[in-house]
Amino acid sequence: MKNLTYLFILASLIVAVPAMAQTNDPGAFHGAQPTKDRYRAVYQLNTADTSIIRHALANIQNALNDPRLKGKLEVELVVYGGAVATYRKDKPYFEKEVASLQKQGVIMAMCENTMKMRKITRDELFPIISYVPTANGELIIREQEGWAIIRP
Repeated sequence: MKNLTYLFILASLIVAVPAMAQTNDPGAFHGAQPTKDRYRAVYQLNTADTSIIRHALANIQNALNDPRLKGKLEVELVVYGGAVATYRKDKPYFEKEVASLQKQGVIMAMCENTMKMRKITRDELFPIISYVPTANGELIIREQEGWAIIRP
């Protein structure tokens, strides 16, 4: 019983000491520090809500601009469902942002399954778009490859 008490006290100290070492000074915290040579993120977008689309595109740009990730970040934007508006030539609301991100190396991927279901041809989309058979398949594969999945 005495050994069990000592073990409990030791375990409590192991948990408590790191917590006590944390600072309450918000100025001392500068966010997570990059420890890898390369980071990969896939953003999934499946809504026609223009504010969410605009927000997602801005989030990608913000990630590319993060000084901790500069030159270390691979990004893919997978569009499906109602978000096809992001890539449509006849509704070029997002053409400038999409083109800018693509020039920075972002893969702009469109779900071919969505295109079939909505009877959309490649000619209706910006020429800089890449294609994946299904968005869900792409997300599953990317996640298994270790990519961060971002859902704006």
